[in-house]
Amino acid sequence: MAGKSRGADIRVRRVYEPPEASDGARVLVDRLWPRGLAKDDARLTEWCKDAAPSSELRRWYGHRSELFDGFAERYREELSRDAARSAALRHLRELAGEGPLTLLTATKDASLSHAAVLVDVLREAP
Repeated sequence: MAGKSRGADIRVRRVYEPPEASDGARVLVDRLWPRGLAKDDARLTEWCKDAAPSSELRRWYGHRSELFDGFAERYREELSRDAARSAALRHLRELAGEGPLTLLTATKDASLSHAAVLVDVLREAP
């Protein structure tokens, strides 16, 4: 079933939370390294910077909840038209097909983050 992510066990957690046995692959999907976090403490499987939104989009959004829908739409566009982001998305789909996948972000409200949008995209048919 490798490569299939529809219905896969994909979740979002804050990178500052302690790892759990059920996390599976732990992938940081932020472009910038989280403040105050030592690399050894993160216990990452990998850091997938290319899955993150552009700096311009991130600054425009500023984690303002009233802009989330517009942010999600623009981020989806970036994922589909940018070669590096598209490749990162394919890679995350492969990881999700291999077992549980936890997308990690430093964002305070993970439900309003790009990682939440990524989970939805990953669960859709490629």
